[in-house]
Amino acid sequence: MLVLALMLCTFVALPLDSASPVGVPRPAQPSLVVMLVVDQMRADYVLKYGHQWTGGLRRLIDSGAWFEQALYPYAYTVTCAGHATISTGTFPRTHGITGNSWWDRTSGQAVDCTDDAAETSISYGNPVRGGKSPARLATTTFTDQLRAQAPVPPRIVTFSMKERAAIMLAGHRATAVTWYDAAAGSLVTSSAYASAPVPFVQRFASAHPIASDLRTAWTTKQPSPFYLYDDAAGGERPPAFWTTAFPHALQRDGMKPGQSYEAWEESPFSDAYLERLGETAVEALHLGTGPGTDYLGISFSALDLVGHDFGPQSHEVQDVLLRLDAALGSLFATLDRQVGRSRYVVALAGDHGVSPIPEQMAAQGLSAGRIPAQAISGRIEQALGPALGGAKAVARTMGGQVYLTTAAREAIARDEHVRDALVGTLERIPGVARALLTSERARWDGADPLARAVGFTYFPDRTGDIFLVQLPYWLFGSEDGSAASHGTPYRYDTWVPLFLYGSRIKAGRYVQAVSPADIAPTLGWLCALTLPHQDGRPLLEAIGPDRPTPPGTDRRPRR
Repeated sequence: MLVLALMLCTFVALPLDSASPVGVPRPAQPSLVVMLVVDQMRADYVLKYGHQWTGGLRRLIDSGAWFEQALYPYAYTVTCAGHATISTGTFPRTHGITGNSWWDRTSGQAVDCTDDAAETSISYGNPVRGGKSPARLATTTFTDQLRAQAPVPPRIVTFSMKERAAIMLAGHRATAVTWYDAAAGSLVTSSAYASAPVPFVQRFASAHPIASDLRTAWTTKQPSPFYLYDDAAGGERPPAFWTTAFPHALQRDGMKPGQSYEAWEESPFSDAYLERLGETAVEALHLGTGPGTDYLGISFSALDLVGHDFGPQSHEVQDVLLRLDAALGSLFATLDRQVGRSRYVVALAGDHGVSPIPEQMAAQGLSAGRIPAQAISGRIEQALGPALGGAKAVARTMGGQVYLTTAAREAIARDEHVRDALVGTLERIPGVARALLTSERARWDGADPLARAVGFTYFPDRTGDIFLVQLPYWLFGSEDGSAASHGTPYRYDTWVPLFLYGSRIKAGRYVQAVSPADIAPTLGWLCALTLPHQDGRPLLEAIGPDRPTPPGTDRRPRR
């Protein structure tokens, strides 16, 4: 299931002209690289729902290189780790982003993957607290290398609803990095990238206030029979301001302060807003019309929020994708007009998938359920209590990762009977498949797929001391948690779409095992860059010779 012939085929991307015979012109590099991430997009959505699409997603299917077997080989499949993998071409064991957050043993606090007390947030509206940056990223991104190696300085622009998505796609320096802060109800950037609001983003925010979208309701784009499965199916857990059935109002009487903005974020309106912001960046900055290579990265977040609450078979998920298809159609039309169809390259991938709703699986007679966090910590304290003389064993549990106290780690290392009792106790919890001690990773059997997946996730001082892997269709969390989630090494979480399209890309369906870590090396190859760290490889099978644009067909403006 974890096709671990995803297998770290590591290549060094040599400059393209190093292989060109004397006198033969080097194939042209793209004028614009467009990196699109759809948060929580499973690969089977393309197979299951693709017949519903007619716009940008359909263009990728029909005219792009579609890699049908793209899988993450690591265990903890979450947003920050996925975006870092896509942008760096490496896995968490290399780039260091092991999750959206982790327990910092030194400070005794949980930290987010982009937290940075040395930076401040810069808002395009209401004030925002805290600082964000890519400082915790342990390697460089494709955009970092583009900026360092390209002969012409690139313009690097990224957008998302989530700061961790926008920041990981941008790397360490950029022209404009923008995300949405739900508490403030406004766009935000960081002092890591700018000293003041970026003018074109400020103009867009002023001209397109989010509040103007709140007067509408989210209704289905097509009549109900158009969608597969049932609306308002069992196990769905919508937010407090919605029900399980359409329509979903963004603003109504009785909503608490800020809930209208939360509703907007969890609707297709937020994806459409990001797409319009992307078009604005292309036009305002003349991206892709200069002598070098520019970069536009957009991570669409609505699908993730909807998938958590309504599950992968919901009408909500299908409608978000249907509307995203239309939005991408508009984006590609703008790129065709402003840049020239033969002069830009697009990569699209999911950062992780999502589980089915456990209650829906249980209704089909499958083993499925939820593992309360207190069941984990309670069993550990009980198992280690005698060896610790009543001292505390657990510093923090975060999902399936357990961070132990120093005393607990020493007790396990000192006495193998204590270690065996702990592992046995944890693996008897209903829904737990394996309890792996990360201190023992050097002894893990290389043929053990679960242990190998955890090994790809491990980074010193960030990964938990115990990594619990649940059984398929089981989730960590209480009865009042999300309907569906992700973060496992199972195929529904690791298998994502991967498309390439545009300049020098050979259209077709490719069935070889690949990884989203292959995206950055492939873009590096196209742009004649050498990436210092690669766990992925260039997807050379999808790269063809340069095809010059026929005279008179490309009338893009030059900046």
